[in-house]
Amino acid sequence: MKKSLNLAKLLKSLPAQKLSEKEKDALETETKKLQLQMLRIQQGVFHKKDRVVIMLEGFDAAGKGGAIRKLTEILDPRGVKVVPIGAPTSDEQGKHWLYRFWKELPSPGNITIFDRSWYGRVLIEKVEGLTPKEKLKRAYQEINEFEAQLQNDGIIVIKIFLAITKDEQKNRFEDRLNDPYKHWKITMDDINARKSWDDYVKAVDEIFAKTHTTDCPWHLIPANSKRFTRREVLKIVTTELQAHGDWMEKAAEAHDTKQLSKLLSKL
Repeated sequence: MKKSLNLAKLLKSLPAQKLSEKEKDALETETKKLQLQMLRIQQGVFHKKDRVVIMLEGFDAAGKGGAIRKLTEILDPRGVKVVPIGAPTSDEQGKHWLYRFWKELPSPGNITIFDRSWYGRVLIEKVEGLTPKEKLKRAYQEINEFEAQLQNDGIIVIKIFLAITKDEQKNRFEDRLNDPYKHWKITMDDINARKSWDDYVKAVDEIFAKTHTTDCPWHLIPANSKRFTRREVLKIVTTELQAHGDWMEKAAEAHDTKQLSKLLSKL
């Protein structure tokens, strides 16, 4: 097992992370560099015909959407797919609960990003009492086996959890209520979930205890600062992908600029 993670402990020590203008500028500069690096990696993934799954979890208003936008902002949209996960449809409810995730897995040369994931089984469904206890007990093993199957089949899996404090979530909810362009981002379900905040924290820590493995570890990001969060997500993803392959070199090999220039000069 990897070094243990503990959400409850992190939240107790998590500062508001108010950044100076200098710090904001530095984070933005680094983010742009990482975006370019991610673009080169995407080109290599395409040419090597590899498959990548990036999964983001976190409490409501933790910044998953903003992090995904920064991650994909300059990527070729033909090679990346974002899959938002909500409640299963009536058709999906009649199949094994992992079915809807299997059908969204990337084809060779592509990246799939899950905005929420199969962990809803042991998070939302658990806290809200939507799934029988005997099925929840099996779910942790099913998840570990599912992720192992993906990796054994050659898919790279990156798991990220964004952690914000209860006070920061309240601030972001109020911002959404005060901005008519953000009203769609908040519902009564979000408000009600705050009543079970401690139960959700406990459920996340149980997830870490049972699914944070050496082969498929979690990355826990303090997310009270949106700029910091977006930089960290890009940093983790690019670092993890570079550790798995020579994609940037593969992208360069596929585009022999000297040869192409030589051919072009003859036309």
